[in-house]
Amino acid sequence: MPPFGLLHMRAWASLFGQLLRPRRAVFIREVRVHSQVAEAVLTSQLKPHQEKSHFVIKTPKGTRDLSPQQMVVREKILDMVIGCFKRHGAKRIDTPAFELKDFDIAGQFDPMIPDAECLKIMCEILSGLELGDFIIKTSWKDVRHEMVVKKGLAPEVADRIGDYVQCHGGVSLIEQMFQDPRLCQNKQAREGLGDLKLLFEYLTLFGIAEKISFDLSLARGLDYYTGVIYEAVLLQTPAQAEESSNVGSVAAGGRYDGLVGMFDPKGYKVPCVGLSIGVERIFSIVEQRMKTFGQKIRTTETQVFVATPQKNFLHERLKLIAELWDAGIKAELLYKNNPKLLTQLHYCEDMGIPLVVIIGEQEMKEGIIKLRLVASREEVAIKRENLVAEIQKRLSES
Repeated sequence: MPPFGLLHMRAWASLFGQLLRPRRAVFIREVRVHSQVAEAVLTSQLKPHQEKSHFVIKTPKGTRDLSPQQMVVREKILDMVIGCFKRHGAKRIDTPAFELKDFDIAGQFDPMIPDAECLKIMCEILSGLELGDFIIKTSWKDVRHEMVVKKGLAPEVADRIGDYVQCHGGVSLIEQMFQDPRLCQNKQAREGLGDLKLLFEYLTLFGIAEKISFDLSLARGLDYYTGVIYEAVLLQTPAQAEESSNVGSVAAGGRYDGLVGMFDPKGYKVPCVGLSIGVERIFSIVEQRMKTFGQKIRTTETQVFVATPQKNFLHERLKLIAELWDAGIKAELLYKNNPKLLTQLHYCEDMGIPLVVIIGEQEMKEGIIKLRLVASREEVAIKRENLVAEIQKRLSES
């Protein structure tokens, strides 16, 4: 899997035109490798004396097929991620590169406000996905190189910062560095620590400071980061560590103020900060945990199944299911003229469908429909004209 934040140059080229237009822009980059549906390779192996063709269907390299159960899990992850992005005012663009979900804030703003929001978004997504406890490490890119070469710090001051590389913590660590005379006497070091202190003030207001660890040992491998960097890792219990291999980071990001200018002949710079969510890595973690605990996944969203205990009731079932569909209720039936009732009920239990409506001769005579609760196997009689309203009521309460 590529490092988080690394995008194909074409992705940035398409992003560039969007970035230069508005003063404030927040984007979701939806980046992926290939469609999982459209690119099967068919190889004909027809020989001259054969009447039939034999085809070998191959999955394109770099992709994999997903089962219905896997698609349900993956879509839930994507819905959680994209929903969070939209909650924070994101606009959506699509750039074909790697399988990540990215959120970026572009524009000239006061220090650390966008950076703090990116960390807040990361916390919301990881908490919502219920992956377990996590920590987000934050630092800045290539500490000593930044301090000496780019910020003009004296080497001995940078070396003093290096003494803190083995430390990690929150505001207390930053306060400790503020009190170090060899750091606080230098303007650049003092400004940098001031930005970090401000960042933690905002993180405290957002209620996520305990999830963030200032860690100077953190180093991102990409050259375009220019300031604060961060990386989220899951905290495993000893039992979890034995059961699975180290998954590495599940989200990461940082500030990259100089990258967009690479695509402008005039060198116009757009300050940017963003984050990437490793969808495929998270999907693998969730999938493995589900296998471990034997969790069952519903592959459909069907709410009601239309059944009958008798023969020659297909027309009545079709009229009934059409009424449910027209009311916006997710419903299905077996595609058989005369299915056995036990087969229909077993299907509902296997697929996790919560409700069954049953129509037969007796129900027709009495002007009712039987409504069966699959979980409890309880059945109640509902007047035919009240069926849709009763189903909607029960679905809203579940």
